[in-house]
Amino acid sequence: MDSSTSPDTDPTADTSPESDRKPLEIVLSYPGRIWRAVAGTIPSPDPNLLSKIRLPTLSGLSGLGILLRPQRRRHGLPLPLHSTSAHSFRVLGDASKSLSIIEEIVEHTLSHLHTIQKSLLFWQSRAEGTSSQKIYFMVFERGPRAFAKEIYQFAISLTSQGSSIQYLSDSASEMISIRLAILTSLQHSLSTFLAEVYLEANQYRDVLTEGSEKSLTTALVLIDGLFSKLEASLSHASELKKDDNSIAPQFQKLPQLDTETPQWTEAEINTATNLIYQNLQSLNLYLSSLLSACQKPKNVTTHWVRYTAGAVGLSACSIWLLKHSRLMGSSDIDNWIKDAKESMSLFWKEHVETPLISIRDELFETFKTRQTGGIDTEVQLNTDALRRMLIAFCEQTKGQKLPLDATDQQMMEIVMARYEKEMMHPVQNLFNGELARAMLIQIQRLKLDLETAMLELDQILKANQINFATLAALPACFIIYLLISVMRAWLLHDKGVEGRGTIARRQRRLLLVEVEKRLMQFQACMDSGMDEEARCRFGLMLYSLDRLYKAVEWHAKETGEWMSLKHDIVDIAKPDMETAQKLTVVSRVERMYDCLLPSSKRL
Repeated sequence: MDSSTSPDTDPTADTSPESDRKPLEIVLSYPGRIWRAVAGTIPSPDPNLLSKIRLPTLSGLSGLGILLRPQRRRHGLPLPLHSTSAHSFRVLGDASKSLSIIEEIVEHTLSHLHTIQKSLLFWQSRAEGTSSQKIYFMVFERGPRAFAKEIYQFAISLTSQGSSIQYLSDSASEMISIRLAILTSLQHSLSTFLAEVYLEANQYRDVLTEGSEKSLTTALVLIDGLFSKLEASLSHASELKKDDNSIAPQFQKLPQLDTETPQWTEAEINTATNLIYQNLQSLNLYLSSLLSACQKPKNVTTHWVRYTAGAVGLSACSIWLLKHSRLMGSSDIDNWIKDAKESMSLFWKEHVETPLISIRDELFETFKTRQTGGIDTEVQLNTDALRRMLIAFCEQTKGQKLPLDATDQQMMEIVMARYEKEMMHPVQNLFNGELARAMLIQIQRLKLDLETAMLELDQILKANQINFATLAALPACFIIYLLISVMRAWLLHDKGVEGRGTIARRQRRLLLVEVEKRLMQFQACMDSGMDEEARCRFGLMLYSLDRLYKAVEWHAKETGEWMSLKHDIVDIAKPDMETAQKLTVVSRVERMYDCLLPSSKRL
C-alpha cells in the first residue's frame, strides 16, 4: 500500500475505532471518507500549473497577441497587395508574421476610429441643440451623480451670482466643445496613422509578402517609425484634456539594431516584436482611458430618468397587485383573470371561430347548389297550382284544349281579357260570372311573385354571407396583423448598415457618399500642397470603405455580386490609382449594385 494514503501517515484519517464512536458520528464521517477516496485517485497537483495557465507578461509575444486580440470580427478592407502577392499569401496562410502584425494594428485602429466617429456624431448633435436642450442634457441625461452635482452647482450659482441658467448653458457648451476638440484631434491622429500604415504597406508590398525574415524586419522598422510619429500627434489631444491621467503614451523605440543586416537573430526579432505589441497595448490603454470620458454615453445613462420612473411605476404596480392578490386575502386578481378569460373566449368565438366556420361553409358550397337546393317547396307548389288554375280557366273559357307548349304569360292574357269583360257588370258577374275566379287567379299570381322576390332576396343575402363573416373577423385579422408586424420588426430589425430594410439601404448609400466626399477632400488637399491633411482624409476614406466593405459583404454574396463589388472597393482604396478613376468607380458602384440601390425592388 502507498504510504501516502495509509492511515498511519494520513493526518486527516480518523483512527478511532468505530465501536467507540456514536452512530451519528459514524454516519457523518462517510462523506469525508468518500471524498478522500476520490481525491486519492486524482494525480497530485502540479505546483507550476498556475504559472502554465497564467497569461504571459509583456515580454511574451504570444501572450501579447492574446491580450491585444479583440473579439473575433469579420475581415474588413484588405491591405493593398498585388494579385500574385495575395495569392502567395493565401498559400502561406497565416505564417507571414509581418502581415499579421500590420493587419492587427489596422484592425485596432479602425475599431477606435469607429468609436470616435459614433461619439463625434453624438456630440455634434448636442452642439447643434438649443440652450434649453443643452441644459436638459447637462441635468437629466448624464446620470444621477451628474444630476445631483448640477443641482448643487445650480443652487450655489443661484445664491451667489443669480445667473444659474446661463451658467448651466455655458458649462454645457464648454464641455461639448472640449469633447469635440479631443475627439477631432484623436480622429485626425488615428486616421493619419492608418493612412501611413496603409501607404507603407502598399510601398513595400513585394517585400512584406515574401514571408521571410526580411519581410518581418522591414515591417517592424516601418511600424516603429509610424508609432514615433503617432506619439507626437497624440500629445495635442492630451493637452486638450488637461488631466494628469491623460498623459500621452511614451512608445518604446526599437534598440539600435543594424537594419541593413540581411538577417536578424531570433532574439532581436522577438525583442522588436514584443516592443511593437507593447506599443499597441499602450495605445489601446491610452485611448480607452481618454475615450471613457469623451465617448457617447450609454443608453442607460442617457435615459436614466425614464428607467427610474419605470422602476418606480413598476414598484407601485407590484404593491398594488400585492394588495389585490391572495397573499393579502383578496380575490380580485382571480376574478379579473376569470373575466379576462371569458372575454377572450367570447371574442374568439364571435370574431374568429364563427366567422371562419361561416367562410369555410360558404367557400365549399357553390352558388349553383344554393340556387337549386334553396328553392322553397311552398313556392314550387304555388307555381304548380297557379298553372293548373290558368289551364282550367282558359279551357273552360275557350271551350277547347290548350296546346301543351302554352306559357303562363299567354294564359294570363286570356285571364285578363276575360277579367275586363266581366268587369263591365261587376255585381252580376261577381255571383253568376267568372269575375271572382279571375280575381283569385290574380291574387295567386301576386302571392307567387312576392314569394319569388323574397326567395331571390334570400339568395342575395346568402351570397353576401361571406362578406358579413369577413367583416366580423376584421378585428381579429387586425390584431393578428399587428402581432405579425411586431414580430417581424423584432426578428428582422435593421442592424445598422448591415440590415435588410430601407433604413439600412439608405445608410449604406450614405457611406458611399461619405467615401466620395473624402475622396474629393483628399484631392483638394493634394492640390493645395497639404500633405498631412491629405493623409488624414485618405485615412478617413479607408475607414468609410472598411465600414462599407463589411456592410455590403453579406448582401452582395446573397445576390452574387460580391466578387465584382469587392474588386471595386479594393480599387477605390488603392493609393496609386488616380482620384478621377476612383470617382468613376464610386459612381458605378452606386449605380449598378443591387445592395446599394435606393429601393429593394429590382427594376
